[in-house]
Amino acid sequence: MKHGRIFRDLTLPEVSPAERSALYVAMIETLARLHSFSLHSLGLQGYGRGPGYCRRQVTTWKKQYDASAHVDIPAMNQLAEWLMNNLPAGDNEENLIHGDFRIDNIIFHPREARVVAVLDWELSTTGHPLADLAYTAAFYFWPNTIKQLGQGETLPENLRIPSLEELISVYCRCRGISTDLPNLNFFLALSYFKIAGICQGVYARYLLGNSSAENSYEFAEMVKPLAETGLLLSKRTSFTSDAQPSGTGELFQQTKKGQEVLLKVKRFMKQHVFPAEKEVVEYYARDENSLDRWTKPSVIEKLKEMAKAEGLWNLFLPAISGLSQVDYALIAEETGKCFFAPEIFNCHAPDTGNMEVLHLYGSEEQKKQWLEPLLQGKISSCFCMTEPDVASSDATNMECSIQRDGDSYVINGKKWWSSGAGNTNCKVAIVMAKNKNLSASRYRQHSMIIVPLDIPGLKLIRPLSVFGYLDQPHGGHFEIHFNEVRVPASNLILGEGRGFEIAQGRLGPGRIHHCMRSIGAAESALQIMCERAAQRVTFGKKLYQHEVVAHWIAESRIAIEQARLLTLKAASSIDTKGSAQARKEIAMIKVVAPRAVLKVVDYAIQVCGGAGVSQDFPLARMFAFIRTLRIADGPDEVHLSAIAKLELRDQAKQLTSKM
Repeated sequence: MKHGRIFRDLTLPEVSPAERSALYVAMIETLARLHSFSLHSLGLQGYGRGPGYCRRQVTTWKKQYDASAHVDIPAMNQLAEWLMNNLPAGDNEENLIHGDFRIDNIIFHPREARVVAVLDWELSTTGHPLADLAYTAAFYFWPNTIKQLGQGETLPENLRIPSLEELISVYCRCRGISTDLPNLNFFLALSYFKIAGICQGVYARYLLGNSSAENSYEFAEMVKPLAETGLLLSKRTSFTSDAQPSGTGELFQQTKKGQEVLLKVKRFMKQHVFPAEKEVVEYYARDENSLDRWTKPSVIEKLKEMAKAEGLWNLFLPAISGLSQVDYALIAEETGKCFFAPEIFNCHAPDTGNMEVLHLYGSEEQKKQWLEPLLQGKISSCFCMTEPDVASSDATNMECSIQRDGDSYVINGKKWWSSGAGNTNCKVAIVMAKNKNLSASRYRQHSMIIVPLDIPGLKLIRPLSVFGYLDQPHGGHFEIHFNEVRVPASNLILGEGRGFEIAQGRLGPGRIHHCMRSIGAAESALQIMCERAAQRVTFGKKLYQHEVVAHWIAESRIAIEQARLLTLKAASSIDTKGSAQARKEIAMIKVVAPRAVLKVVDYAIQVCGGAGVSQDFPLARMFAFIRTLRIADGPDEVHLSAIAKLELRDQAKQLTSKM
């Protein structure tokens, strides 16, 4: 026997808005899991009647309606005719379906937003899963002139539950399918035809004296408006909100390819990456002083090969992936939900920035020697720009020197925070240094050059910790010294004195990717916060029932949505105007994203208490590395000064144009 809660009222008035939403999500996740079962694994081969489910449904309910009809209702006849003429192509789906899946046929856990049982399986069979989804979601379109079937009142307009778009998104994410659901209008129309037929049957039994329901006589008045609603739904091609876009991805439009790739990435993350997270965490929890601390667990290489085989590789580079910056921004957010996921898709820093540099500015020889193996994932790289002895927020302070000597360049100096240098597969660095003999302006005295890591005179001095973390998955962050390092002149990128030009090209899209990955981390932190708040009790109440915690959850959602919108705007600006013209948007998101994500992670740590700063949760590591973005991506103060300068320029232009 299952103990729990059954809700007879769709509005769930006895629970809080937060729990109400969670219960609806739990319901739709259960439906998705039900539809994901294999009939073979359940031993249910032959459970249904095979292909032709939709045709059988229309025929069966038409016969039942005709047998019980007491008056002619043209809308029912028109709806039946439309359904028969618009059956889904093939009509051969054979998934396990419930047939009467709705919230009052579900037993929820006594205290948690979790489904423990699904009731009333007498209509179950095999057929098209969208029939269940549409039937479950039919109340979203319920005519406001009639009562909900089995409910005392019509659904209130301000009912605080997830939108239809959100439930569809949850359902599709759980099943790993596209949110573009073909024939959804057919199945919604079929649901209303079915419900109208049920109402007609109830009234027919009332006339015969066989109905025990006190309000059976009312069902006769419901048939016509239900059929008319079904006809209206049959003509709809979109089921997103009319008031606003259903998501930020629709405000800044993804391409069709971008939508497809994002779906594949989400499916891959769910099926392969997230299940491997515990193994990877435990691998890196070993003694940091061990000799093999920079090696990677074998599962990472295995996952990389799997991602490459599925075409989920080098998604960051538009020339190869065919994706826009908006497309990739949303993909980067998804990969940001797991600390090692970007590497699985060969979309991890600093390799992405280095590959962008070589793709945009490298010679054909440089591309063949270094870019191709980087794109293939055969080698990795690091980037050497920041220096320990000068204020690197002003890169013109750079002291590491590069000087031409015949057919070579000689490099002398110190670099640090060279991320990825500890990776056992790291074979090359891109180094920015100053040409001291150049008499050009201070922004034309620096050059970038390709330096193999096994070259004489180059020495890895030490790994730098980040709030105590060595960041082994990333390959660490090293201090590197260059002592009379001699590099072939052919390794110079683009030309002498063009280092800042290259740096600006490198820092545009790459930093958008950083921001979106960090927003993915914020989503993970918020999920942890909500789960903890629903589990723990203090002073006689669940944590989320304390107003301060509820406000933290709300503030976190607001911060994430704001940061995502601004980041997508920056990505869209890069797509439409280029990095140079999107400088203000890029600078703004470099300030906004780390601040917003730190705020969310900090709230999550506070909700988790002592556990939040321990290794039991990823929050402490997350906080440490998100905090570094406010330095690694350039100090907030530098970005704010740049934003102010650009804003003043734009305002002056507007003022001039009005004169």
